[in-house]
Amino acid sequence: MEKMNSFLDRTLVPLATKLNNQRHVAAVRDAFMLIFPLTIASSIVILVNNLLFSHDSFIVQLFGLSKIFPNLDTAQKVLTPVANGTINIMSIFITFLVAQILAKHFKADDTLVGLTSVAVFMILYPSPFSANDMNVLSTQYLGAQGLFVAIIVGCLVGEFLSKLFQFKKLQIKMPDMVPPAVSRSFSGMLPIVIVVAVAAIFSFLISMVAPGGINELIYKSLQAPLRDLGGNVFGVLILAFLQTLLFSVGIHGPNTLNAVRSAIFTEQDLANLEFINNGGSLWDVPYKETWGVLNDMFANMGGTGMTLGLIIAIFIASKRADQREVAKMSLVPGIFQINEPMIFGLPIVLNPILIIPFIITPMANILVGYFATVVFKIMPTPAIGVPWTTPGIINLFLGTGGNIMGAVVGVVCLAVSVLIYLPFVIASNRAQKIEI
Repeated sequence: MEKMNSFLDRTLVPLATKLNNQRHVAAVRDAFMLIFPLTIASSIVILVNNLLFSHDSFIVQLFGLSKIFPNLDTAQKVLTPVANGTINIMSIFITFLVAQILAKHFKADDTLVGLTSVAVFMILYPSPFSANDMNVLSTQYLGAQGLFVAIIVGCLVGEFLSKLFQFKKLQIKMPDMVPPAVSRSFSGMLPIVIVVAVAAIFSFLISMVAPGGINELIYKSLQAPLRDLGGNVFGVLILAFLQTLLFSVGIHGPNTLNAVRSAIFTEQDLANLEFINNGGSLWDVPYKETWGVLNDMFANMGGTGMTLGLIIAIFIASKRADQREVAKMSLVPGIFQINEPMIFGLPIVLNPILIIPFIITPMANILVGYFATVVFKIMPTPAIGVPWTTPGIINLFLGTGGNIMGAVVGVVCLAVSVLIYLPFVIASNRAQKIEI
């Protein structure tokens, strides 16, 4: 542990300190922290909705709540729209805030810069399409899937529009008797016209290659090379690596790679279920190396990146008040596999220290699951599907049909994740010059 801490102090901590002071990284980090209250509010609502009002919830099934309250679906619909006003339009918040924070750095008009950033984001957004005699705008990239583009737009607009505002030749001066709000709008008009015009031209050029725009281009270019991945432990490891890597730079990895995972593993998971339904043993299922088995069961406690281990590591080793507060607020959602508060509130996104264990930890636990089920066969394959909000150790117990070794291996996986995160949590404290 001491050697690891010493290595991190010499290499990672200086780099992290330098990166944290870089204005674009700082703007993105602060933007995610500003939307943290919305993220945590949405996470709590999603947790309640899936835990208490979903017929698939293990609590609902355990206590037979569906029979007592037959209208649970109606109750679930009441809270469902909360996501539409929070995490489902997160990209709009981020592109505004990143540009606004950069504008403040340059002492430019931060409100106009932020609004222009939103305008540019929507200029680059996929065009509306016709459906049932209506023009329809897809919401696919307004949420987490559009974060990468939102960050880029926020940085570019925040950087260049703020500098354009400083060119006096581009400023339209109004007489003193003109109200300040009107004078302010005219002062920035020409720079804004230039920025939105360049964005429109760029959007047109991109549409010649990808009709769905820059979002679709990024989405497809990431998916295409992945489609030939096979349904084996190596394919699962590669997808886990890519998923966490994408999430660490602001792209929603699970959503981005969902189509690829489905194409590779859905048929295998269904074959396992059919085998079980026909009386087959969990020890003998035909496909033991699927995403649903190795990642979702063994490497998803707390959500992507096994962040429940990070929460526990923070409670054990961190003296940073901000980390401990975020961990406290994220504990209950994390138990039920919801980790947006940790990813965007701590944050893990663009955090040079925490990105490393965020990527390594699930891969390590995928290997734990592989050796436990395929190599040493100390437990049956957890091929029975359980709701995604089921706590990690419980889902292994239920997924193996109530085999106690499933729960034991789950405890081992959680312990492994804590041990991996611990030195990096300590390093993040040292990076802030806090004595451990």
